[in-house]
Amino acid sequence: MSEHKKTIAPLFTKDNYTWMGIGAAVIALGMFLMSGGKNEDPNTFDPKLVYSATRITVAPILIIAGLLIEVYAIFKKPKAVQQ
Repeated sequence: MSEHKKTIAPLFTKDNYTWMGIGAAVIALGMFLMSGGKNEDPNTFDPKLVYSATRITVAPILIIAGLLIEVYAIFKKPKAVQQ
């Protein structure tokens, strides 16, 4: 029996993992910006804190951008190796 082992190229390369890390960091930043502070007095409601532009606009855009970066990282093909 002949023992020829084929080497299988890894599915993801270092470049893919780098982009995945960047995407995860952008998502984490968006989640951090969306989470938030609290009112000084629990008996009062301050709509400026809850409905700030950072929470309702910037944070969701960052989360969606991070997800798009993740999709790019998954579908990115490795560079051709010259032999």
